[in-house]
Amino acid sequence: MSKSRPKASKEVKVIEEKDEKNVYDYVSLKELPNFAELNQQVTRLVESSSWWDRHGVDWMILFLSFGLVFVALFLMKSNNIQTVALGVFVLGCCHSTIAIKTAHLVQHGALCSSKALGTFLVYFVSDVCGSFSGDLGYDIHIKVHHPHTNIIGLGDSSTWKVPFLPSYLYMFVGPLFLPVVTIPIVLRDIWGKWKSLLKYLILMPLGLAINLYLLMNISGFTFWGAVLCTLTYRAILAIPYIHVNIFQHIGLAMYSPKSRPKRIYQMSTGVLNLPRNPVLDYTFGHAIVSCHIEHHLFPKLSDNMCLKIKPLVSKFIKENGLSYYEDTYMNRMWMFIEQYNELMVNAPPISHFVGIQ
Repeated sequence: MSKSRPKASKEVKVIEEKDEKNVYDYVSLKELPNFAELNQQVTRLVESSSWWDRHGVDWMILFLSFGLVFVALFLMKSNNIQTVALGVFVLGCCHSTIAIKTAHLVQHGALCSSKALGTFLVYFVSDVCGSFSGDLGYDIHIKVHHPHTNIIGLGDSSTWKVPFLPSYLYMFVGPLFLPVVTIPIVLRDIWGKWKSLLKYLILMPLGLAINLYLLMNISGFTFWGAVLCTLTYRAILAIPYIHVNIFQHIGLAMYSPKSRPKRIYQMSTGVLNLPRNPVLDYTFGHAIVSCHIEHHLFPKLSDNMCLKIKPLVSKFIKENGLSYYEDTYMNRMWMFIEQYNELMVNAPPISHFVGIQ
């Protein structure tokens, strides 16, 4: 049976007080390690790396995904049901690579150094390919989630909670409806932001129209068949997408805005890495899956560079006595099922940063 928190390189005191569980996290150090030291080490490694390591690998994955889109479209033209199913799966993986992995990278400016190209890519992969507003993604991810990771009322991952859904429905059924609810949710959240709304109402329908045109004219679907295919392939990886997003923050230390810890403490106690996975590595990216701690400490690095700096970051954090949370996908899944009410329905307990002992 999994525990609510992975085993880490620090102590955790749990104090029962008036039927409330208060979790106090602390490190047995005279002082917190200097983040500037780690930053210097990572900077030297990045500067000594080639363009291929810094950006090229992730560009190759993006181009390969666009190429595989057309392979998938031709596979779905087949009369063989297994071949069609393979095409739908490949198209779903390509969609995630483009609309999740690449959109995440370009939001952080991690895919290229050109600001103009980066801006174009934000709207292309998010609004056109993913039917999600690039402006909204910037607001909720770059401006809130990263600077306020696990701060109650700000970056506490509460947007992922749907407390009226029972655990199994939330974990295994609800995510399949993401392609249906994405557009209404985006419209709700950008309503009143007229410039962003106008861009979205132009780019999102354009992307859907191109998508339906390709499915109808290459794969041979009818209009409604193309619509059903779109909803299906966009739901292929929806379940692990929701899982990854909740597994890596919820259930870890949460802080109040008034007791916000130093950055390296905040990220080491509030972020978790999952193991590498041959599908999710290339559809969601290392920064989202197996190098999430590294990503939160160095958000402007590409997926491949996050993977490259991982040994250096983990060594620094562990040697300095801080947490370096890692857990398996299955452990986290069962933990969320068993503790669903505590983690996803009730308000999370605040972990008090009590300073150096």
